[in-house]
This record gives sequence, structure tokens and C-alpha cells, in this order.
Amino acid sequence: MVLIPGGEFTMGSEADYAFPNESPPHRVTVSPFFLDVNPVTNDDFARFIKSTGYLTVAERPIDWEEMKKQLPPGTPKPPDEVLAPGSLVFRPTEGPVDFRDISQWWIWTTGASWRHPEGPASNLEGRGNHPVVHVAWEDAQAYADWAGQRLPTEAEWEFAARGGLDQARYAWGDEENPDGRFMVNRWTGTFPDRNDRADGFAGTSPVGSFPPNGYGLHDMGGNVWNWCSDLYRADTFATRADDQQACCDPGGPLDSKRETPVPGDPSPPLVPGAERRVTKGGSFLCHPAYCESYRPTARRGTPPDTGSSHVGFRSALDAVAP
Repeated sequence: MVLIPGGEFTMGSEADYAFPNESPPHRVTVSPFFLDVNPVTNDDFARFIKSTGYLTVAERPIDWEEMKKQLPPGTPKPPDEVLAPGSLVFRPTEGPVDFRDISQWWIWTTGASWRHPEGPASNLEGRGNHPVVHVAWEDAQAYADWAGQRLPTEAEWEFAARGGLDQARYAWGDEENPDGRFMVNRWTGTFPDRNDRADGFAGTSPVGSFPPNGYGLHDMGGNVWNWCSDLYRADTFATRADDQQACCDPGGPLDSKRETPVPGDPSPPLVPGAERRVTKGGSFLCHPAYCESYRPTARRGTPPDTGSSHVGFRSALDAVAP
């Protein structure tokens, strides 16, 4: 872990490249805290599993009563075999497609889990120092509890991702590829059908493969999305801007039930009011023509019981004065 000094910064963005859920920008203060230098790796997570015997959400049979809360009313129950343990796996398409239909590249895969990232025939050989994926919010929280830590708030995560560069577009500055160098693991080529690996990777990369930001943190953009502790609402920043009491160490909204829909929200719920948690940082699937979510201000809402092949996490810890 590294000590993040805390301070005041402008959270969010209203730049022309930002999504509506990143607006309006507002001043926020965060206290000093510690944050993992890297996302939690497969080796890290394996030690947790060995110590506790924990079974991740993706390794448990699906609870239909819980699942249907995330689906439109009246959705019929699928066959039992569809409710077998599994997770969402990215599959490249055969050619260019309409970006509005993510089901073309996200495939529910029985047997996919943190141990089997692409499905039951895959394994973690050679990937011990890659970020763990297919972890639901509950799994990330369980790991943090075991380690005596916690998940960072969205404000802490964004402050840390900036590395001291207030209002810069990226964690390292405003130029995406300074001196022609890739600074993050992202999709290169044409999304979602062809990744030319110009950055050196087609999937996740070993932690520390790209330069750290100003606080010495790796992968605060690209590689894998990071879970945060906050509940997600697309209108969080709009409601916070008028509440001066929320500017100091904000912990997110108290619920997601009264969310005001925001046109252009990159992660609208299938069911209004369904619980989602904040994910930050983008992943190896981000592309400038699609989302460019490897920016510090980018934010998504993800159902807490959902794992996928591009979502991981890192832990935080309060800085206790000596």
C-alpha cells in the first residue's frame, strides 16, 4: 500500500469527452488514507481463498429470486441449467457491430469464475500476477474484511487516480500517449472485433506493466475496473453539488431508489432503482471510440452480484495518526 496524502480536488468533469454522469464537477476534500499500489492479483486472492474457504458469487448456483430483481418485471425464469454457476465473459465479435447491444460481446458462460477466467477450459497458469476478475462486490468486500482493510470510496479512488494532477484528462496528464508510449492497458484496433495488441496485451496484463501515476499507483486506468464502496446513482454529482456538507469525505448516496435518470448514462439500470455499486478506472476493453473510461472521472454502476472478465478491485485503509 501507499499513503495517499489527502486534500481538496475537483471531482467529476463537464468536458466534451465526459459522460453526463460525471457532471457537474465539484470540489471535494478527502482525508489521508492508504491504497493498494496494484489491483488485487490472482495470487493475492488465492491466499484469501486458501485461508477462508470462501466461495465467490460466480461459483455458487444463481438465486433466481435475487437475480430477477435486476431484470424487467415479468421476465420468465430460465431453465435450471442457465442458473448453474458462471459469469460474464467477453468474446470478440466477428466484425463491426452496433455498440448499443452489449450482448453481442458479453456471453454468460457456465463455469467461468476467478479460477477459470474464460470458462471451465481455462486456468490461471502464468497469470498469478494478473488482476483477479469475476469478483462480485460481495467478494471484494469479503477479501477486504479478511485483510483488515476496506474498499475505497469513489471520491478516494478518483483523488488517488489523479496522482496530484487536478483536472487532468488522464492519470498521467492530458496527452494519451506521451512520446508515443501507451500508459494503460486498453483495447487497441477496432472494438469489439479486432484487438491489434499495440499496447502489448489483448486481455488483462500483469500488474505494474505500465508506468505509475504521481502517487506511485499502477493501473488506475485500464486493465480492470475497480469496485468502490459507494452505491451508484447517475445523478450523484448533481445532487451533491448543492449540498456543501457532502464535500468532505463523501461516501456516496444512501440509496439508489430515488435516482433521477440521466440521459446518456453509460450504465442505465435494467430495472429503475435496482442497486448498483460504483466501478472506476475502465479496463482492457475500453477504446476511445467506445467509452474511454480509463479517465479518472469516468464512472459506472454495476450490479453488486455481477462478476465479469474485466472487473477487479483494490483495497484501502484509514490512515491512523501515530
